[in-house]
Amino acid sequence: MTRGAPTAPRCEPIRPLLLRPAAKVALFAACLLPLAWLFYRAATSALGPNPAEALIRGSGDWVLRMLCLTLAVTPLRQLGGWPALARFRRMLGLFTFFYLVLHFLAYAWLDMGLDAHAIANDIPKRPFALVGFTALVLMLPLAATSFNRAIKALGATRWQALHRMVYAIALLGMLHFFWMRSAKHNFAEVELYAAIVALLLGWRVAKAWITRRSAALPPT
Repeated sequence: MTRGAPTAPRCEPIRPLLLRPAAKVALFAACLLPLAWLFYRAATSALGPNPAEALIRGSGDWVLRMLCLTLAVTPLRQLGGWPALARFRRMLGLFTFFYLVLHFLAYAWLDMGLDAHAIANDIPKRPFALVGFTALVLMLPLAATSFNRAIKALGATRWQALHRMVYAIALLGMLHFFWMRSAKHNFAEVELYAAIVALLLGWRVAKAWITRRSAALPPT
C-alpha cells in the first residue's frame, strides 16, 4: 500500500447492508417476533400459572428493550461510523410505542376488564401504574410527530426539543420497571436495564458537555 493512501473504513462491509431496502423489512419483521412469540405462548398455554401477568409483564419487558434499542442508535451511528443506522431509529421508536400501547391494553383488559371507571380509579392509587401511564401520555406526541411532514410543520429545532422527551420517558420506564420488580424483590433485571439506560443517557450528557466546552474555548 502506498504511504498516505486512505484506509477504507471498517464499516464499509456493513454500510451497503444497512442501505438496502430489505433491511427495513427485516427490521420490521424482527420487531414483530416478540408479539408473535407472546401469541404463540398464549395459544399453547405456555404462559405459566398466571397467563395474564405473563402477558402484561412480557409486553412491558419489550417496551424497555425497544426503548434501549432506539436510544442505542445514535451512539452506535456515531461511534461505529454507521450513519445509515439513523434510518431505523424512527421504526424502532414507533415499535416502542406499539409495545407500550399493547402493555397498557393488556393491563386494561386482563387486569381491569376494560372497565374505564375502574382503570381511572386504579391508576392514581398505584405509583407504578401512574408512572407507566405518564410515560404513555408523554410518548403520544412523539409517535404522532414521527413523520417528515411533522418535522417540516414544527421546524427542526422544536421537533428535536419535543423528541428529547424520550429521555424522561426512559427514566419513567425504569422507575415503573423498578416498582414492578420490587414487589417480588427481583432486582437483577432492573440493575441490568438501569446500567444500559444510564450508559446510553450518560453518553449523551458527556457528548453535550464536550461539545459545549469545545465551543466555549477561544479559537487558536
